[in-house]
Amino acid sequence: MLELAILGFLYDAPLHGYELRKRITALTGHVRPVAESTLYPAIKRLEKAGLLERALEPGAGAAPRHVLSLTEAGRDELRRRLAEPDPLDISDENRWFTVLAFLRHLEDRDAQAAVLRRRLDFLEQPASFFYDGDRPLPAEELDDPFRQGILTIARATSRTELTWLRATLGSLGT
Repeated sequence: MLELAILGFLYDAPLHGYELRKRITALTGHVRPVAESTLYPAIKRLEKAGLLERALEPGAGAAPRHVLSLTEAGRDELRRRLAEPDPLDISDENRWFTVLAFLRHLEDRDAQAAVLRRRLDFLEQPASFFYDGDRPLPAEELDDPFRQGILTIARATSRTELTWLRATLGSLGT
């Protein structure tokens, strides 16, 4: 998820590390804050792989800053990751939001629709956070109001997302 966010934000525009960290934190930080000790090793891995490069630019009244930008290989890698997201990118809500944040960079509408269909297929599978053996328990069968709350909120979120997915697939003409 972190590498996808780095590639996605740098696809939008070159950024220095601090600004990149702020943007990633704004996208995912309420759940997973991004520490410098996590961000900068990821940047170095992507740079070593030839997916991004850095250039020195004068700082605003301070020392020069390293500005990061994508190489053409980095742009291709972002599009590949968007077209072929990992199954966890489809099933994990926070990772899914990262995919969605940059899916517009996958310019092929059919490819965008294929990714949305994978999420739709995932959401249409019966699921619960709580089970009686192999049987998913609906909120109505739980006597715990807090677990009922989890299921009620998740159901409302899923319904809203299903409506959005179906409408967006329709607007993509697929």
